[in-house]
Amino acid sequence: MFLREIGAVDRTRRIVEREGAVMIPLLRDDFELPGIEGETVETPSFPLIKERETPFEIIASKLDIPAPAKEKLPRRWELIGDVLVLKLDPLLSEYKQAIAEAYASVLGAKSVLEDVRGIGGEFREPDLRLILGEETTTVHKENSVLFKLDVMRIMFSSGNIHERMRMARICRPGETVVDMFAGIGYFSLPIAVHSKPRKVYACEINQVAFGYLEENIRVNRIDSIEPLLGDCREVAPEGIADRVIMGYLWGKKYLGKAMRVVGEKGLLHYHDACHKDEMAERPIRILKEEALEEGRRVENAVVRRIKSYSPNVYHVVVDAEIR
Repeated sequence: MFLREIGAVDRTRRIVEREGAVMIPLLRDDFELPGIEGETVETPSFPLIKERETPFEIIASKLDIPAPAKEKLPRRWELIGDVLVLKLDPLLSEYKQAIAEAYASVLGAKSVLEDVRGIGGEFREPDLRLILGEETTTVHKENSVLFKLDVMRIMFSSGNIHERMRMARICRPGETVVDMFAGIGYFSLPIAVHSKPRKVYACEINQVAFGYLEENIRVNRIDSIEPLLGDCREVAPEGIADRVIMGYLWGKKYLGKAMRVVGEKGLLHYHDACHKDEMAERPIRILKEEALEEGRRVENAVVRRIKSYSPNVYHVVVDAEIR
């Protein structure tokens, strides 16, 4: 303790025992030990204290591939349940199998998918290619909520985790919530599990996603969600919501319906993608224009940045009171 307090110990080296004596690596010897028997001696270097390796470092050490290829290994990935999604540089094409095996071994994945072209289409479907394994259906646990899905067919964005958790935190007990683009229950499930709403109407047009929504309601033993299959403009109940969630980046054409879904007053969470220079003003202007057409007004609107969507474009959400 004394040696540490005076800054004499080399904290990058290990304390070792040799020939019955405790050897402490020192940075200097210009001191006297208070009431302790000991002496300073020159000795071969002490072993370094090795910092814990990151998963990426362990993966890289397992792979016997050329250095230029190793430099292109992905340092980021998406592990959904026990299914891993990787985006691979074209330079890595001939090493895909070995790379998939190394990542799966370290990260505990049963299957590995390559992200080919991201997410696209009206139903926001992933374009993925199977590299390793056979089964792509998994159960992903997040914030005490279970999400069952087929990663090959259904998108799941880990980057939205904080927004899902926020929704579960800010919704109040007894609320009536309408989730206009429910998917497999991205927002509906956390709200139902954590917020004690009176009712959540979860609208979903994609039959595959709707099937998983129904299964996830059962898996999480929820009785407050009513799943509604179809276009939210047709199936969402009007005039009843304390809170409306529009978790779809191209939802502008659905805003009129959203205004009618809100009761006498309520909260609307409108997601959009916009350039960083327009982030503070554009989505609120869109909301106010749509509200005016429906005879409603927008108050206390706040824009929150969720994540980067593309260079200089952000995924944002507007929290606004509708009256």
